[in-house]
Amino acid sequence: MLIPNIENLKENYLRIMNSESFRKDFKTLLEDYAGRPSPLYHADRLSDHYGCNIWLKREDLNHTGSHKVNNTIGQILLANEMGKKRIIAETGAGQHGVATATVCALMGLECVVYMGETDIERQAPNVARMKMLGADVRPAISGSRTLKDATNEALRDWIANPLDTFYLIGSVVGPHPYPDMVARLQSVISGEIQWQMRNKTGNSNPDYVVACVGGGSNAAGSFYHFLDEPEVQLIGAEAAGEGLTSGKTAASIAMGETGVIHGSMTNLMQTDDGQITEPYSISAGLDYPGIGPLHAWLAKSGRAKYLAVTDQEALDAALQLTQKEGIIPALESAHALAALNQLDLKSGENVVVTVSGRGDKDMKTYMERLKLT
Repeated sequence: MLIPNIENLKENYLRIMNSESFRKDFKTLLEDYAGRPSPLYHADRLSDHYGCNIWLKREDLNHTGSHKVNNTIGQILLANEMGKKRIIAETGAGQHGVATATVCALMGLECVVYMGETDIERQAPNVARMKMLGADVRPAISGSRTLKDATNEALRDWIANPLDTFYLIGSVVGPHPYPDMVARLQSVISGEIQWQMRNKTGNSNPDYVVACVGGGSNAAGSFYHFLDEPEVQLIGAEAAGEGLTSGKTAASIAMGETGVIHGSMTNLMQTDDGQITEPYSISAGLDYPGIGPLHAWLAKSGRAKYLAVTDQEALDAALQLTQKEGIIPALESAHALAALNQLDLKSGENVVVTVSGRGDKDMKTYMERLKLT
């Protein structure tokens, strides 16, 4: 039932995105509204700790507090060009929901955001922000009541409202062309890393690029311009939850098998008879049973390496960054920081870690788990 919608998008997205007017508007909004370029910050004390050069790509400093706004600005321009007046989205941690509600307010478009009931409870500040921006936040009450279920509800909505509605997907997941489209929009991250590294070190290519992976949009954007640069090691950090063999994990590269979810063939956590296994992570943004198909291919081909990070390792890494650099990261980003402990880092190497979002939304979890009250 969604094939006509998807085909229409597939036939138009590259034409629109490659047009001079889109490129001009996208660049202007990224700079003047989102606040790009985001800084590439040399973390001195973290570098001393690891014995190499740690550079933080500060996506947490974007307007709305994460990398998500890069994608929502691009897709809202696309929706406008296609004449869509109603926007729907799914969200886990709430950052994509906030970014979607933000650009809908900017453009004066109706906005409906689906969010798992579990995530609504643990991400209350972002829910309030979405509502303040004028979005209709609708709970997903099936399954684990998290990101997967929110995506299911958004797809059902799109089936029911095919003519006036644009589905603004938040990650490199879903049916083609979404994984490609979102990766292209997020590639602004790696494009900036290249010229920032060149200006700061004389070399466009770092030794490592490290990013967290749920669906995988910030990682796809961080890796994009380095995919054909074999000297750059690409590292994704996925959520091991309470451990890979605990039954409470979201590590679909480590624990998944080939399957189909939301229109993509990818790595998927599932039972022997193909039923999706409910994922778990302390981080709402990584709590997804699959992964973007680009990442499944990068893992299979060996171009990128994916490391599993537990809840506790992520919490420890978040506290370390906070107390060494004065930066409170989102729990998603903390997984990327924790992955540094699994790398054989050498003196003089340049390691870029994408801090995909800030930790405001996760303070309740930090307060409980780090016993800050």
